[in-house]
Amino acid sequence: MPFAKPDTRFPITLPDGSHHQGTVFLKAVLRHSRIEVGDYSYYSDHAPLEDPSGYAARIAPYLFEFSPEKLVIGKFCQIASGVQFITSSANHRYDGISTFPFAIFDGMGAGRPSMPTSFADTVIGNDVWIGTGAMILPGAQIGSGVIIGAGSVVRGKVPDYTIVAGNPAQVVRHRFDPAQTARLMKLAWWDWPIDLIVANGAAICGGDVDALERVVAKG
Repeated sequence: MPFAKPDTRFPITLPDGSHHQGTVFLKAVLRHSRIEVGDYSYYSDHAPLEDPSGYAARIAPYLFEFSPEKLVIGKFCQIASGVQFITSSANHRYDGISTFPFAIFDGMGAGRPSMPTSFADTVIGNDVWIGTGAMILPGAQIGSGVIIGAGSVVRGKVPDYTIVAGNPAQVVRHRFDPAQTARLMKLAWWDWPIDLIVANGAAICGGDVDALERVVAKG
């Protein structure tokens, strides 16, 4: 069976030939002007929606069509049930006396003093695994190859190929040493043609960076 195309709504085919309704390729179901998502990134939900177009509101409930910020998700990301991206439009101003968002109850006029002035994008790299129930806070910058533990609350910048967990999430360990990480980022296997990726699945899912470099050297 050929590998599912990135615009496939339900990419998992069960043994009886039916499609697993709880897993969707996000590129196929998200229709939101402030969300960008790469090929093959998927979301799995314990309570799948009858209308998959509703997944934008499920994973990013505070990101609106008129929001100034964006949510950017790379390729081949694996997003588990209950993950939420709390984007910058959810923020309240907290540098003054009151955090109350007066402006949202009065037309949300531009320049209102109760509105935050910073709306940073939230950016997720490639091949990122986000565990069940994790929460990604406004403006987080998550590198490629990152693993985020279930229930973690993640903010700030997360380096490439690290494992983070906890609240607030902290680096548990680096998956590879700095030299290997640099080599992996240069290889960027997620940008290869899908046929080449599938053919070299053993090398990509293994820990041998040399093996991936040999694939590139062969052309």
